[in-house]
Amino acid sequence: MLAELQLLGRRLTLPPIEVLDVDEDAELARRYGLNVPVLLLDGTPVCHHRLDADELARLLRPHPVSR
Repeated sequence: MLAELQLLGRRLTLPPIEVLDVDEDAELARRYGLNVPVLLLDGTPVCHHRLDADELARLLRPHPVSR
């Protein structure tokens, strides 16, 4: 997933990427178990196992401001 994110970063402006080893943190291991790799955006899971580039791009699009 990291390699795919790096490639995607050539086309889109991505927020900084922080890589964590889920197995080294008991809470993360409990939360995500076998659903790794997991991509979080602002603490919310975007995808598990494989990068969903379309979903990530959709979530990164600026949202219109309500008036």
